[in-house]
Amino acid sequence: MGKTGKIVGRLIGNIVSVFISLVVIIPLVVLFLNSFKTSAEANRMTLSLPTKWVFENYATVIEQGKLVSAFLNGFLYSTCSVVIIVVVVGAAAFVISRNNKGVNRFLYYFIISGIAMPINNVALMKVMQSFHIVNTRIGIILLYAAINIPLSLFLAYGFVETIPREIDEAAVIDGCKPWQLFVKVIAPLLKPIVSTLFVLDFMAVWNDFTMPLYYLNNSKKWPMTLAVYNFFGAFENSWNLVAADIILTLAPVLLVFVLGQKYIVGGVSAGSVKG
Repeated sequence: MGKTGKIVGRLIGNIVSVFISLVVIIPLVVLFLNSFKTSAEANRMTLSLPTKWVFENYATVIEQGKLVSAFLNGFLYSTCSVVIIVVVVGAAAFVISRNNKGVNRFLYYFIISGIAMPINNVALMKVMQSFHIVNTRIGIILLYAAINIPLSLFLAYGFVETIPREIDEAAVIDGCKPWQLFVKVIAPLLKPIVSTLFVLDFMAVWNDFTMPLYYLNNSKKWPMTLAVYNFFGAFENSWNLVAADIILTLAPVLLVFVLGQKYIVGGVSAGSVKG
C-alpha cells in the first residue's frame, strides 16, 4: 500500500502540474496563433491554426504602435532602475548584515516594511511634484527603484548572511580597506543573488502598467505596456494586431527570464563546486 500510495501521489501531483501549466501556457498560445490571423478570423480567439499566416501584422504593429520608441523607453526604465537597485541593495545588505545592531537594525526593518505598505499615489504625486520629477524619465526610474528596494533588500540580506565572516577577516588581515573588501571580495560572491534580483526586478518594472500611466503624461515617454493599451484603444476590433502587440511586449521579458535562470543556475553550481 505504501508503494502504491506513493505512485498515486506522484500521479496526482503530475496531473495537477500539467493542469496548472496549461492554464498558463494556453493563453500565450492563443495570443501567438491569433497574432498571425486576419482580423475577422482573430475575432473568434480560438486555438485553431491560421488559414493564412499574416506576418504583416507585426510590421503594422511596430509602425502604427510606435513600438520602437516604446521599447527603448521600457528598456531604459527597467535597466537603469535595476542597476540602482542592485548597487544600493548589495552595499546596504552587506553593511547591515555585518553590523546588525542599533540604527542599522532599525533601518533594515524600516525599509523592508515597505513590502507590506500600499502605495499612496496622492502623497507620492506631491513628493514628486516638489522635486519636479513628474513626467520625467529620471523620475519614473527613481520611482521604480524605490518601490522595488524593500523586497530586494530582504532577499539580498538573507543571501549575504550565508557568506562566512571569516572571509571578511582574512581580507582585512591582507590589507583590504572597507570599500576594497566589498568591491573585490564580497561583490563577486553576490553573483547569484544579483542575477536573481535583476530578473525579478526587470520583470516587475517591464510589466508594470500603473506607474507610467499616473506619472508620465507624455505618450512619447511611455513604455511598451502603455503602448499596448494605447494601441488596443485605437484598434479595439483588430484582435490580430492586439495579439501581435502583446506578444512583442512579452518577448523581451521572457528572454530576460530564460537567460537569467540559466545564469542563476550556473552561478549557484559554480559556487557549490568552489565551496
